[in-house]
Amino acid sequence: MIIDGRQLETRWWGPNPDQAPTLVLLHEGLGCVALWRDFPDALVTATGCGVFAYSRFGYGASDAAMLPRPMSYMHDEALTVLPRVLDAAGIHRAVLIGHSDGGSIAAIHAGAVQDARVAGLGLIAAHFFVEALNIASIAEIRLTFEQGDLRRRLARYHRDVEGAFRGWNDAWLDPRFAAFDITGQVARIRVPVLALQGSDDPYGSAEQLRVLERVATCAVETRMIDGARHSPHLETRDATLAAVVPFVRSSLMEAAA
Repeated sequence: MIIDGRQLETRWWGPNPDQAPTLVLLHEGLGCVALWRDFPDALVTATGCGVFAYSRFGYGASDAAMLPRPMSYMHDEALTVLPRVLDAAGIHRAVLIGHSDGGSIAAIHAGAVQDARVAGLGLIAAHFFVEALNIASIAEIRLTFEQGDLRRRLARYHRDVEGAFRGWNDAWLDPRFAAFDITGQVARIRVPVLALQGSDDPYGSAEQLRVLERVATCAVETRMIDGARHSPHLETRDATLAAVVPFVRSSLMEAAA
């Protein structure tokens, strides 16, 4: 897919947008299309929907992003890039399913754009504000990248592994990023939201869910996934599907009513 003259890596699973609604997957800060692993296939089987994923610029096999990333990079993705991707993909009716940064991007988009194509949001370990434990874990993973084997492992998935890592890690560890807070956008979401958090997530506490419950004016369901860390859809896939699948069905039915 070409967006603004640059190549985005994309992949489809299951029916196309003219045959069924689409579940749009928005990856985490170190993710890409391939790192969704078998979750898209499981979603197609369980829901009958099509699934569409893309690697944001700077990730996977997509073209590079300009570095350093601005402090507004998630807003830029939500308000500028995502609408163009949905247009280019021909998506008419969708549920956005975002993991970590991708969940934040989905929430910003739904709160600011009021996109009639979007019937609901499935947010997995999304960040609505910055926590001290979040920053401590991101500082720790920098050491793993620089001194451990994380660089080698990520290089299997990213054409520019240095750019993918630094673009995300440097932004989060910039002192200015402490002001990141999207609760204002969350309060303007008008579609149903399902928010999941791993009980052992090192990048966010249960307070992320509590804040969502306090500020949201839409229908919200929150759930802690026992035994999961930051990627419940991979670590505890069955429990995650048990929450996501009925939510997808009900959101699409409500939107069609």
